[in-house]
Amino acid sequence: MTQTSENVTWLTQEAYNKLKAELEYLTGPARAEISAKIAAAREEGDLRENGGYHAAKEEQGKQELRVRQLTQLLESAKVGEAPAANGAVAPGMVVTIAFDGDEDDTLTFLLASREYASSDIETYSPQSPLGTGVMGHKVGEEAEYELPNGKKASVKILKAEPYEG
Repeated sequence: MTQTSENVTWLTQEAYNKLKAELEYLTGPARAEISAKIAAAREEGDLRENGGYHAAKEEQGKQELRVRQLTQLLESAKVGEAPAANGAVAPGMVVTIAFDGDEDDTLTFLLASREYASSDIETYSPQSPLGTGVMGHKVGEEAEYELPNGKKASVKILKAEPYEG
C-alpha cells in the first residue's frame, strides 16, 4: 500500500513507544483480565439479568475497538522524521496563522494527529477543516478553509516550523 500524507500519522518516538505499550497491554494482560471478569460473571447464572456480565462484555468491546484503532494508527505511523524547515505547512509543523490577515488575532497550533499532541500546544489534525486549508501553503501566503456553518474563513500563514516537542 502506498502511503500518502493523508493516511500517514506522524509520531515522535516517545508517542510511538507509549501507544505501542498501550497496545501490548490491551492485547495481553487487559484481555486476560476482561476474560476472567466475563467468566466470573457467567458463573453467576442467568445472563439476561446479569449486570456484571453485560458491563464486562461492553468493556471488552471498547478494549477491542481501541486495539483496532491502535493497530491501524501504528501501521501507518512515521516515527521521528521531522518535516523540512522550508516554511511550508505540513504535518509535524507548529503553525501560526492570522485570521482575516489581522496580525493581532492569531492562533499557534501543532498540525498533527491527536496521538502526537502535547499538552503544551493546541493540536489540529491535518484532516480538520483548518488543517486541510493550510496544508502545503507557505509562510506569507493566504489560505482558506470552510467553517462548520458552510462559510469560508481566510487566514494568513505567519510561521511554520518543525515541532521540537
